[in-house]
Amino acid sequence: MPRLELLEDEIGRKLQEAQQTGELAAAKGYGQPLQHSEGWEQTPDEWRMPFKILKDAGVVPHEVEMMQERALLRTAIDSLPAGADREKALKRLAELEQAIALRLEALRRA
Repeated sequence: MPRLELLEDEIGRKLQEAQQTGELAAAKGYGQPLQHSEGWEQTPDEWRMPFKILKDAGVVPHEVEMMQERALLRTAIDSLPAGADREKALKRLAELEQAIALRLEALRRA
């Protein structure tokens, strides 16, 4: 009967192969301490790896996109004269800030 293998065994085998072929030593940052990006220490332990995977894949979490939109909107509001457009932008900013607060609270509770 074939032996059921663990994922860790396969990972270990692949790392050993990469070490023997020199592929591992050619990897960027090989032998260097891991460089943590800004915000790593402030990120809860259970969210660090998922966020790192998303970042490395070029995927921005929705909460970050919302915060980027908020920053752009604040800049735009500063340059808008008083009037309907400014009021509309201020309303959108308030809605966005409320949505961000609700998303962050949901993440804290998860």
